[in-house]
Amino acid sequence: MRFRDKVALITAAGSGIGWATAEIIGAEGGAVVGVDTDKARLDALVDTIRRGGGQAEARRADGLDPAQVTEAVDGVARTHGRIDILVNAVGGSTIIARPAATVDELTLAEWQRLIAFNLDATFLFCHAVAPVMKRQRSGKVVNISSIAGRGISPTSSSAYAAAKGGIIAFTRKLAHELGPFGVTVNAIAPSLTLTERIRPHWDRRTPEQQAAEIARTPLRRVAEAVDQARVICFLASRDADFVTGVTIDVTGGV
Repeated sequence: MRFRDKVALITAAGSGIGWATAEIIGAEGGAVVGVDTDKARLDALVDTIRRGGGQAEARRADGLDPAQVTEAVDGVARTHGRIDILVNAVGGSTIIARPAATVDELTLAEWQRLIAFNLDATFLFCHAVAPVMKRQRSGKVVNISSIAGRGISPTSSSAYAAAKGGIIAFTRKLAHELGPFGVTVNAIAPSLTLTERIRPHWDRRTPEQQAAEIARTPLRRVAEAVDQARVICFLASRDADFVTGVTIDVTGGV
């Protein structure tokens, strides 16, 4: 039970990688606080974890709204007295109509929307949680970047690549800031992962396009959300107590 007596705040917990991470932490003894904008999804997550014998609660908040983020974090800290784990799972490329748009096709509005969606929520939750973890002189922060942030995703826009590259740099800088307080800050960089949000885009690809994606992956399959969640949980556990400032590529070898 790696997470016994640990309080884990997980954003975008209503689906995808956030949900998969919450399930693992809840099954391994952690008290999960799921944050999302979708109440129905959050209620379903809480019910799933509780039916499995775990502890979970929902807090509805928009990760791009500073006031709502502060209220959610302060509420968790008051209720539980601490926050041991923060998983920042808000982000994605499909919030614009053409996720693979080239730089000359992107509009400024699309650029700004992708940058904000992928960077602002991570900043806001780290900004709000950092004082809590500094006071308790312990904590684990795990952010989600992407292989696009390494510049090696042929189906991602430059805006998404810039945002996810920013997550990598932000993670490393924050590790230096918070390390003296006993707080680790790490990230993962997933390849294409078949979450609920991504699967419809995958299904629209031709069989040949799907086969090409699988063929360029040494492990010869596309990731599922749980593949990413398992590495997040490693970084959030005591197994990674002496790991900070790193971004682990979870790509099947791409």
